[in-house]
Order: sequence, then C-alpha cells, then structure tokens
Amino acid sequence: MTLFDQFPDDVAADAAPSVEDIISRLDRMVNSYKVPLEEATHAARNHYLDVLGIDYDDLDLPSRSSGKIALDAIDTDGQWVTVTVKVVDLWDSTHDSIAQVGLIGDESGRIKFTKWRKANLPELEEGDIYRFENVVTSEYKGRYSVNLNSNSSIEPVDEDIEVGDNTNELDLEAPMVAIQSGSGLIKRCPHEDCTRVLKDGRCAEHGKVEGEFDLRIKAVFDDGVTVQHAIFDKEATEALADITIDEAKQQAMDALDTSVVAQDLTADFVGRYYRVSGRAIGKYLLVDDAEQLA
Repeated sequence: MTLFDQFPDDVAADAAPSVEDIISRLDRMVNSYKVPLEEATHAARNHYLDVLGIDYDDLDLPSRSSGKIALDAIDTDGQWVTVTVKVVDLWDSTHDSIAQVGLIGDESGRIKFTKWRKANLPELEEGDIYRFENVVTSEYKGRYSVNLNSNSSIEPVDEDIEVGDNTNELDLEAPMVAIQSGSGLIKRCPHEDCTRVLKDGRCAEHGKVEGEFDLRIKAVFDDGVTVQHAIFDKEATEALADITIDEAKQQAMDALDTSVVAQDLTADFVGRYYRVSGRAIGKYLLVDDAEQLA
C-alpha cells in the first residue's frame, strides 16, 4: 500500500494530496536532504495529516507487525509487534479515552499496556491469555509499553503462561561512547497516561499536540567486552549535567534550537569514564546513580 492509498476515501478530492505531490516531497527529502526513506515517509504523512486536518487513526493503514516477539525483546519506540501475553493486573483508568490499562506478561517479563476506547476492542479479563496482533510500542524513561489501537486485534488463547521477571540491578564502570538521538531537551505528549515522545510535534496516538518539555540522556557505554545502553531520566540527567530543565529550556531559547542541549551533553560527557548503577530492563539500564571517574 502506497502513502497515497492510506488517506481515507472521504477526503475532499481538491484537498487530497496527489501521487505527484507525494513523490515530489519524498524525492526532495530523500535525495536533496538525505533523509532516510522511512523517516521521510513518516514526516510526509504527518505533513498531510496537518494539511487535511485528519487524525492518525483515520488512515487506512496495512498490518505492520514485525512478527511475534517476547516482551523483553521490545526495544524500539513506535515498533509494531505481535505478542502472546497474560493479563497480570488491571488498573483503574484515569482518562475517558482509555478503555483499559494494566500490566501484561510473558515468560520473559512484564510491561504496561493501554487499550484505547476508540479502538472498540474486546474486554480483557485479569488472568486470561491473549494474542495481541499489530500493537504499537511506546517508551518512557527507558520503560516500554504497548498500545492497542484501531489497527490492533485481540484473540483469546487456550494456554497458560508462567510470567517471568525482567528486572535486575546492574552496576558498571565504563566509558560513555555515544549519546543517541532523542537525548537532551525533548517534548512528550501531555495527555494523561500517554507520555510518548513527540515527532515533528505529533503524538502517534493523539496527533498534533502542544507537548511538555522533558530532559533525558540516551547513552551507550562500552568497556571493550559489553555494550550497555542506558537511560538517564530528568532527575539523573540534571544530576549528571548539573543543569535544571529550566536552564536547558533557556539555553535552547537563547540558541533558537533545542538540539543545542544534546550537542553540549555530547561534548561534555562522551569519552569519559563513569561508574553507573540502576535497574536493567531489557537492553536498557535505567540509571539511578552515576559518578564520573575520569
């Protein structure tokens, strides 16, 4: 299915983008500005959503699941997956747009799930096993969750799952070799129980929103034997960088560029040795304490 085919049929003919418009935009982004095709397609889709004034859920999207995976293998924000899980715990929903929220698990561990009311999906029962197809992942402070929306499906499964524990304490001493994109001053969706990082001012669940600022570092440590990815949340980033989020916002305002914060963090911390401790979940270490050694 092409990007053109994803727009709903009831979009006014004089407002809908033409195939030529889409091809021209993608060609310019990929060939002139060297934007990767997947990222260019995402940006183009968001552009036309804004122009047409339609929601992400109104798109006619194909099944995009990358296949059935274990919960502890989820390590990418916005990844479409299929999982077979037990509903471990159901929580009270605090927002009208959320039908159900709680904790699910499989043999590899546990993560949070959110089922959006607009998806009109079957009711889940605590303790039952289900196959979730075509659900999208979300990341907040290194913790991953899955969202069930109008592209998802739910099927009961007649089996049992012994739910595992995917959390353990970790300490390491190693140099920080990289700070990844998505670090520094970022914006998150302001909707309750969402907190997704915005891309081009849009939340994958709620469309174009006025985001709320957050501060983080997505770091990579390498001691020559093991490569460890780590997330510094706002508090850990403020402690390491000796900067508050308000100071980071002022720094970005002075430079008229939010990316300056991540650039300064990279210049200050990459290439230095640290002692870091925290909780390891999946491939990420959620940093509680960090000390520069050299």
